Amino acid sequence: MSGAKILVTGGSGFIGSALVKALVRAGAKVRVLDDNSRGSPRRLADVEKDIEFIAGDIRDAAAVEQAAKGVDEVHHLAFVNGTEFFYQSPELVLDVGVRGMINVIDACRKHGIGNLVLASSSEVYQTPPRIPTDESAPLVVPDPLNPRYSYGAGKLISEVMAINFGRKYFERVLIFRPHNVYGPDMGWQHVVPQFALRMQTLAEKQPDGPLRFEIQGTGEETRSFCFVDDLVAGVMVIREKGEHLGIYHIGTTEEVSMADLAQRIAEQAGREIELMAGPPAPGGAMRRCPDISKLGNLGYKPRVPLSAGLRPTLAWYWSHAELAPKA
Repeated sequence: MSGAKILVTGGSGFIGSALVKALVRAGAKVRVLDDNSRGSPRRLADVEKDIEFIAGDIRDAAAVEQAAKGVDEVHHLAFVNGTEFFYQSPELVLDVGVRGMINVIDACRKHGIGNLVLASSSEVYQTPPRIPTDESAPLVVPDPLNPRYSYGAGKLISEVMAINFGRKYFERVLIFRPHNVYGPDMGWQHVVPQFALRMQTLAEKQPDGPLRFEIQGTGEETRSFCFVDDLVAGVMVIREKGEHLGIYHIGTTEEVSMADLAQRIAEQAGREIELMAGPPAPGGAMRRCPDISKLGNLGYKPRVPLSAGLRPTLAWYWSHAELAPKA
């Protein structure tokens, strides 16, 4: 990889910044395009002298075209993530997702860039037909009236565009689907930081005794959480060994219920909790756990169990609670 010139869109985001650092360590010359609307310069502080940063909106075709000039490949991660945004601003989610994908493809074609790596999502298949779920699961938008599916629909469109333009205009298109990636400074609109901060707030208000901890749904809903270091390791394997038009699930097979997640966070906080069930999020999947054997055949193996990854993640959120957006 040494000397490769790579553009990372959304490179100051949680996953994007982790990928940027890995690419820099591998010897690549990295350029980042981000408007920092969801990302943050602090995530790139360790490598700010080793990268070129361009402030720009992925929806601005001229900005994307300029950022892509002179690079060998593009890693497209710019998107609006976070379940709260799916419900509150679905039009923004789709505008960034679809317009951004169009602009990236157009810029690559204009500059003759033959390599494209696209970050997709497990949300493209929504409620999976089988668990664990492999890459052949059908992609669906179950209800166009549910704003939650703005994200999954945008990722689905991006996959279809990347594959079909990839057949004709690209030498190598690779798609990876992250599954519930977590880690320090991952943002605030996700279950791990939300549980962590709620636990902290409740503990401050009630120094002693079990805490009444509210959750969406019954607590039986499951996810398989992937520490960000494992996610990046998977992307690097895909970049090295993945096949043209290949789609790869990245995650772990450690399926954890939301009730178990809450209990684990409570243990880290040194508290006991009493779970209080609530209404489920409209359109949320009951279970999600990826089949990662396709990527495993290329040499990928997750190394950070949830028990190990939660410690630094919770420590970061409990020591940076003042950075959380105000209600």
